[in-house]
Amino acid sequence: MPHHYQDLITLFDDSFLADYNTCLRGGYPEPEYLPADASEPHHRILFTRDYFRSALHEVAHWCVAGPERRLLPDFGYWYAPDGRSAEQQRTFEQVEVKPQALELIFCLAAGHRFDVSTDNLSGEATDPAPFRARVREQARAYLSGGLGERPQRYSAALLAHYRPGVAWSALLDEV
Repeated sequence: MPHHYQDLITLFDDSFLADYNTCLRGGYPEPEYLPADASEPHHRILFTRDYFRSALHEVAHWCVAGPERRLLPDFGYWYAPDGRSAEQQRTFEQVEVKPQALELIFCLAAGHRFDVSTDNLSGEATDPAPFRARVREQARAYLSGGLGERPQRYSAALLAHYRPGVAWSALLDEV
């Protein structure tokens, strides 16, 4: 089945708009999370342009964020832009393990290619292999120990849409 970002929006909004007052929207130059405010009644997950993986990545961050963080722009997370030092890159990778593990699970559920994003093209070069291993280890832990309600709900919607008939156990075998 082809991978269209519009499907991700429909699946997300059908899964979460009513219960979490949160919608997924594409077409933005940079990803961002914006809580509801006086001018917009819904919390918004904004992803880059029409990038399928950007949508899955931003949904993964939303799934990791707790209720208090979901009331803050960009969940109140620290972010150092591209051009990070090796030390800054280690900090980035440390906070990205869980969201990227969920993104991996979402990609598997959708039958879409995944690789980690170190998001540091002009910074100090680092070996992505240890980060890749930590992300895969965390994804296996999530799949074997159980996902939270929101990532479970979204990955089930993705699996039903993109890979009907595929069992959850198959995802663990694919990590």
